[in-house]
Amino acid sequence: MSISSAIDAGLAPDGGLYVPELFPQYQGGSFDIVETLAPFFEGDPLAPYLKEICENALNFPIPLRKLTGKFSGTAVLELYHGPTAAFKDVGARFLAECQSRLHQDQRTVLVATSGDTGGAVAAAFFGRKNFNVIILFPKGMVSARQLQQLTCWGGNVKAFAVKGTFDDCQRMAKEAFADPWWKSNTTLTSANSINIGRLIPQMTYYARASIEYQKEFGKSPGFIIPSGNLGNAVAALWAKKMGFPIGKIIMATNANKSVPDYLRTGVNTPHTTINTLANAMDVGNPSNLERAIDLYPNIEDFRKDVESFSVSDEEIKSEIIEGAKEGNIWCPHTATAAHVRKTLNGDAWIMVSTAHPAKFETIVEPLIGKTVEIPNELASLLSKPSHYEEIDADLKAIPKSALKL
Repeated sequence: MSISSAIDAGLAPDGGLYVPELFPQYQGGSFDIVETLAPFFEGDPLAPYLKEICENALNFPIPLRKLTGKFSGTAVLELYHGPTAAFKDVGARFLAECQSRLHQDQRTVLVATSGDTGGAVAAAFFGRKNFNVIILFPKGMVSARQLQQLTCWGGNVKAFAVKGTFDDCQRMAKEAFADPWWKSNTTLTSANSINIGRLIPQMTYYARASIEYQKEFGKSPGFIIPSGNLGNAVAALWAKKMGFPIGKIIMATNANKSVPDYLRTGVNTPHTTINTLANAMDVGNPSNLERAIDLYPNIEDFRKDVESFSVSDEEIKSEIIEGAKEGNIWCPHTATAAHVRKTLNGDAWIMVSTAHPAKFETIVEPLIGKTVEIPNELASLLSKPSHYEEIDADLKAIPKSALKL
């Protein structure tokens, strides 16, 4: 199957997730984003547009910032400089650019979000002709500023507060793809990390950062990644599979321990979602664990390359306080990576910072005792009116009127 077809479909016919059949190998030298992605698009209708897609979608900085003091040798990969101040902007904008070039007919983009995905998808698809966006988010389980980013759009973007958890939202989205009525009456696509079009571009910042780090320090870095639904972490594993100079992958989770438990037991058992301060990672049944297991069908091979640690809310709070004393203001998700970093041996590590702390001001500001500066892009969204509807955690509760542009 071509990558365009996989992007369109979102989910495979059997309900599974698409993965690359082959991983082209890095041959050394400097990094080029189009060169890195081109093999996945070879012979595809999107191939002639790949350079333009990358230029339009990835037109904001993703700096690798070196730390000093006790974290000497550690760097922070800042993924929050896009329009909605979260790493989800990378995949969402790339996916929207791809979809816009593939289709002139009406498409319904259905997305479940635990906090940041929905805002990034809304921003990426807002105002795009022929795209109707439906966002499902768990009522009362996103921060105030995340809520604003999910619900401030109007137009072709409709937001629904689901009376349930993120796992309920994700279940509803998956059910829609298999539901006869939805299949007959909509042309449906997904913008969650279940869509391979989200993960493919995310590989590139791991590739670039690993080359940059190795060039400066002479070592292959490991990555410490705040992990919920695991799309970001799987993108790192795919970059490693391509031969980029990447060491161990550390998945830092909150109190939702599906991944640490899988590594410990070798059995993938869905958990009931636990609400935490790092709400975008509140996922009890991470979809992309399926992709990680596909890459590492032998659990012992998985354990060689991957470790995972659970971080409590109290440890998150403590890390935010300590980080501020050291001149680093962490969002609750990045704080899980910072906490895990202190437990690891060696110094060749890159911590992944997934969201701007200003998105979580009600958590961060009381802990550090000062106001967090709001990025201009985020500030512009906070002044817009909010529109959303509350619905039950049932696919049938989504009003049919939401499917019309």
